[in-house]
Amino acid sequence: MAGVPVAPIDLIARALAPDAIGRTVTVRGWVVRSRSSGGILFLRMRDRSGAVQVTAKKDALGEAAFRAAEAVQIEGAIRVHGTVSEDPRAPEKREIKAIAIEVVDAGQPFPIFKDQTEEFLLDNRHLTIRSTEHVATFRVKAAVLRALRAFLERENVLEMTPPILTGNAAEGGSEAFTFDYFGRPGYLSQTAQLYLEAMLAPHERVFAVTPSFRAEKSRTPRHLTEYTHLEVELAWCDLDGLLAFTERMLVSVLHDVATTMAPELTLVGRDPAELLAITPPFPRVEYGDAVERLAGEGFPVKWGDDLGSTEERALTLTAKQPTFLLHFPTELKAFYMLRTPGDSRTVQAADVLAPEGFGEIVGASCREGDIGHLTERLQAIGANVNEYAWYFDLRRHGNVPHAGFGLGVERLVRWITRREHIRDTTPFPRTPSRHTP
Repeated sequence: MAGVPVAPIDLIARALAPDAIGRTVTVRGWVVRSRSSGGILFLRMRDRSGAVQVTAKKDALGEAAFRAAEAVQIEGAIRVHGTVSEDPRAPEKREIKAIAIEVVDAGQPFPIFKDQTEEFLLDNRHLTIRSTEHVATFRVKAAVLRALRAFLERENVLEMTPPILTGNAAEGGSEAFTFDYFGRPGYLSQTAQLYLEAMLAPHERVFAVTPSFRAEKSRTPRHLTEYTHLEVELAWCDLDGLLAFTERMLVSVLHDVATTMAPELTLVGRDPAELLAITPPFPRVEYGDAVERLAGEGFPVKWGDDLGSTEERALTLTAKQPTFLLHFPTELKAFYMLRTPGDSRTVQAADVLAPEGFGEIVGASCREGDIGHLTERLQAIGANVNEYAWYFDLRRHGNVPHAGFGLGVERLVRWITRREHIRDTTPFPRTPSRHTP
């Protein structure tokens, strides 16, 4: 490689290490900023481990190599060989004084810059996701998924791989994406729950992380038509046990992410200490009490009304802890939720509302075991009961009390990272108006 000595490649993090001053390193990555002042070139470059300032003098590189490096565009790729030195003016208080720079790809002028429309940025999502905030957000999301799986493994919950293509519109056909499956109706999965319930008898505690799809024309900051769905099913579990498990999981994940991703959280505007301060128990609010409070605050709600994002925001805007909202009217919830003993108007269900007005992040319930009640609810929503014969079999052969929940990973990440819109928590968001790029 002309101009750059053959040497092992270092990550930029190596140049930022405490013992790196005076060391010679070879790093490679992408140019973030560039400016030239006379015979000195100032570059900022990044790789997966961090970013660092590079300075290059024309007399050190040579005329041709200097001009080639000077012509590199934003997001152009380079390889730098140089010595690490202190510089209090640099963002990391470090810089690499280049001995040689190899231009891997000078690139064309980068089309993404400040003050462009949201639509333009979405049209060019494949490029905009290189931004510092997007990179930090997606790394936090990866840490959330790692922490969720680590917690579930410690709790002896087994990961399953349920199908995404299904013949049942589990939560109502009007919100399911339909397609022709070799001459028969097919659906993109809205939930893995029914399949996870089938795995309870042999395994007792199961979970899955899958994409879920909802054909809702909801254009809100918290809705996607495709999202990442963590779902858990627990045998021998009642509502109190389910809430305790959910609470324990969320606290574990929040503390893990706050500890391991502090720089990324700080970059996106979340103080890690705020997540570390979240501890059990979470407040528990009955649906009826929430409706009464909202009505007293002037919201036009009454018993039986669904609570949307505006109402959820009002309930939690000043909260510092997640909140359990309990015992919803039966008609508001899915057919498989267990009726509350002694109160057939409600189901043994709970939503977890994130603090600061971010709304629902978890939906949980005990599961109905009575085939008569399941049939009644399916008929009420206009479903074809015969398509659920296999699901009824689970109640005929060794059914036990069980419960479970679904967590929207993007919603959780949106709250953690304080993103204004949920589309900023996934690289290529799918909404009613967009399914490209």
